[in-house]
Amino acid sequence: MGAVSVETGVAVPMRDGTVLRAIVRRPASPGRHPVLVMRTPYGAARAAELHPLARRGPARGYAVVIQDVRGRHASDGEFDPYRQEGRDGRDTIEWAAEQPWSSGAVGTFGLSYPGAAQWLAAVEAPPSLRAMIPAMTYARPDHFWYAGGLPDLSWVSWIWLHIAPETRRRRGLPGPRTYEEAVASWPTERARLLAGIPDRIAPDLAEIAPWFVEWMRHPPHDPWWAWADLRGRYRQVRAAVLNVSGWYDDYYGPEGAVTNHLGLVAARSGETDPRSSLLLGPWIHGFSRIGEPNGSIRAGERSFGPAARMDVETESLRFMDRHLRDDDAAARPAPVRAFVMGRNRWWRGQSWPPASAVARSLYLGPGDIAGGTLTSFPPDQPARLTLTHDPARPLHDRHDAAPGAHDYRDLGGGVDSLAFDSPPLAEPLDVLGQVQAEVWVAADAPTLDVWVRVLDVAPDGTAWNLASPGGDVVRIDLEGRPRGVPVRARVDGILTGNRFDVGHRVRVVVMASFLPHFAPARTGARGGEARPIGMDVVLGVDTPSRIVLPVLRAAGSRSRGGAGAGRLSRDRADARPTPWPARERSRSPRG
Repeated sequence: MGAVSVETGVAVPMRDGTVLRAIVRRPASPGRHPVLVMRTPYGAARAAELHPLARRGPARGYAVVIQDVRGRHASDGEFDPYRQEGRDGRDTIEWAAEQPWSSGAVGTFGLSYPGAAQWLAAVEAPPSLRAMIPAMTYARPDHFWYAGGLPDLSWVSWIWLHIAPETRRRRGLPGPRTYEEAVASWPTERARLLAGIPDRIAPDLAEIAPWFVEWMRHPPHDPWWAWADLRGRYRQVRAAVLNVSGWYDDYYGPEGAVTNHLGLVAARSGETDPRSSLLLGPWIHGFSRIGEPNGSIRAGERSFGPAARMDVETESLRFMDRHLRDDDAAARPAPVRAFVMGRNRWWRGQSWPPASAVARSLYLGPGDIAGGTLTSFPPDQPARLTLTHDPARPLHDRHDAAPGAHDYRDLGGGVDSLAFDSPPLAEPLDVLGQVQAEVWVAADAPTLDVWVRVLDVAPDGTAWNLASPGGDVVRIDLEGRPRGVPVRARVDGILTGNRFDVGHRVRVVVMASFLPHFAPARTGARGGEARPIGMDVVLGVDTPSRIVLPVLRAAGSRSRGGAGAGRLSRDRADARPTPWPARERSRSPRG
């Protein structure tokens, strides 16, 4: 490794005169270098020390700029999350391009908040931005600050753990002033801080984060959110983009990666190369780095084998080489790569969604007293199955907010949820893409949250979730509707790649709450008081409650996609189709 020049506290002036500060790591040898920029609210000093691209970039001939965003750590100004990042990001990118050690070609990188900061800068059309790698971030406000109409409660822990300590130090406020102190205090403060969201926000939280109070004033589809919506703005982005997320990323991550990729491809439809790629792995937010003796990667409790391992940093540097150095020799992977869990292989294709995927419906039907069935046809006779929802005792995720895959075999076994199982599969079923659900429900309540969780149930009873919570819930408005008349609840945010293997079952669990992830509806509220209610799941030909799976065609079957149909690497695709048993009415006992 060559010598590296490190400059700290480098002043970067913004258009309004505010000075942001950065750490610059670059080759000590003279010359002009392409620049990689990361902008973070979590501390540039720590990121410059720990982020792999900050360490590896200079050795590869890049100058790396790690900047504290406005109002955080070494930078001046007031912190107003996300709203400030468009103009500040553009100004920083152009500043980097103009430095005497810069070649003028700039790329950006980072995940989560730094990923969002990239997009908000990119839609400001900075002329020098040539490549970006926004990982594990969003596309649309209603799938970031909210999910299915429900306020996302994880913002509270984000503020308390990651934002508030430094803000208290900066402003001389009482309370935990380090991340460690905030973590230690969270178990005792959690219930108080979450109570009443979004209508009531604890005074000390509001003092730390007045912008959070502003967020909660605006429902998900309020025009106020236009500043944060990336949709419809992709024509303003000229950079090459590598969109990265994981199936167990926070719910907005895979949806954001897919939406942003498709938006770029559509906006660049007249170009030979749309310069947008999509990478979806079996990862949690921040990537899954937990290894096992055989080199396997796991997310939560589920292992995915050595094929799941990927050197994302090397992939990122190769991507930057192609677009910042015009290095045609750099490897060019398939435009779309997605990991199929259970099969533990990467699917590679030219486009998304996979052209080789066909929609296959599974209909919810009546079964034993614990739930019902999933079959290829709706039940002949109408039926209603009822779960009980008590707003004072909502259903809690037994794994709390732990990321990744976990065993949910007990979910659907109580009065507050209903489980619907397919028969054991005679042949494997490969699912890749967007899973949709349409569930007809009825309840005597003004609003209702409908959760539809999809699980992969092994012969031993293990029931893996296929994604993080959020894409599988929707809030519906029942105000003014006649009592008992069913309403269709549509859930279309579940993105996954999974093989349901021979002997496994597909399970769908319907619920009306699932804490602690999102603020629940005050279901059954009358006169300011909440009461228990019954929620009917309505089944039948006229109310066909179902899920729709994107099933990959078997090898050799006809496909409209040609080369875009894609392939599974290091493994031969199945030679036979995977039919579902017709009108199967029996339900296997759960393990």
